[in-house]
This record gives sequence, C-alpha cells and structure tokens, in this order.
Amino acid sequence: QMASLMSRALRCSQSALAGQARAMARKASTLSPQMVDVGSKPTSRRSARSGCTVIVGQEVATALATKSVAKGDVFTVSEVAGIMAAKRTPDLLPLCHPLPLTRATVQCTLDRENALVHVTADVSCDGQTGVEMESLAAASTAALCIYDMCKPISKGIVITNLRLLSKSGGKSGDYVSP
Repeated sequence: QMASLMSRALRCSQSALAGQARAMARKASTLSPQMVDVGSKPTSRRSARSGCTVIVGQEVATALATKSVAKGDVFTVSEVAGIMAAKRTPDLLPLCHPLPLTRATVQCTLDRENALVHVTADVSCDGQTGVEMESLAAASTAALCIYDMCKPISKGIVITNLRLLSKSGGKSGDYVSP
C-alpha cells in the first residue's frame, strides 16, 4: 500500500511539474521578442519630435561658431546623419517596423554662451504605428556625429537629456513633454 501511495504521489508531483512547465513555456513564449502585429490598425498621420543637448565646452563652441572644425561643417553633416538614422531605425532596433517616412528633419542649434548644442528631430509618416523611435534615433545620431567630428578638440563632450518632446496621431493620441 505504501508503494501505491508513493507511486500516486510521484504521478501527482510529475503532473504538477508538467503543468508548471507548460505554464512557464506559455509565459516564456509571450515574453519572447516579437514585432507587434499592426496589420489591423488603421493608417493615420503620425509625427514625433525628439531632442537632446550636447554639452560641448567653450573651445568646441568657439570652433563651431567660427566653422573651424577640421572635419568640416559639423551641423550639416550631423543633420544628414540624423536623417539617415531615422530612415534606418529598423536596422538599429530590430523590433521596429520599417515605415514609409514622409518627412525627417534634424536641426542643430549652437548656444555659444552656454557652450551647448540643442538637437531637435522631427519625423512624420502615414502609417499604422508611430515614429517616436525614428525621431529619437535621428536626434541621438546627430548628437553622436557632433561628438565624432569634435572629439579631436575635446573628449569631454557630453550628450544628455535625450527625450521625446511631442508626438501626434495613433491610438494613444497626442503627447507633449512636460
């Protein structure tokens, strides 16, 4: 009788473990990386603006103001790099949908007095998902390009405060950073 009870307890234990394993497998499958299905969402106008600040220091700020950076026109190259990043965001972030962008602009503005560069990126599309990541990729890449082009002058450049400034369109509606 003891053997029968032990056998029954073992089967119950195995059954419980099997149930737990199935539950864990289901949970793991829902946590697995996946591109979200947006196929049933309606196409709508989407836009996003992101920004960041590049703390460059006085020496770099002077070089930017006098256009004397050895690598060339820092702001033009950085703005183009940011636009290229917006277009290539799904190559950088594997779960982002490739989107038919209708607009991508980047603006780098020097605040010479405070030795800062303000970077803003605006991206738009008519699509089924938003363009926040494209906008963030554009702003951050432009900032990285500023660093790259100015690092011979100073390695102490700091990229800070990357953030979504605003977005419009889509199910979640509009957002403006406080």
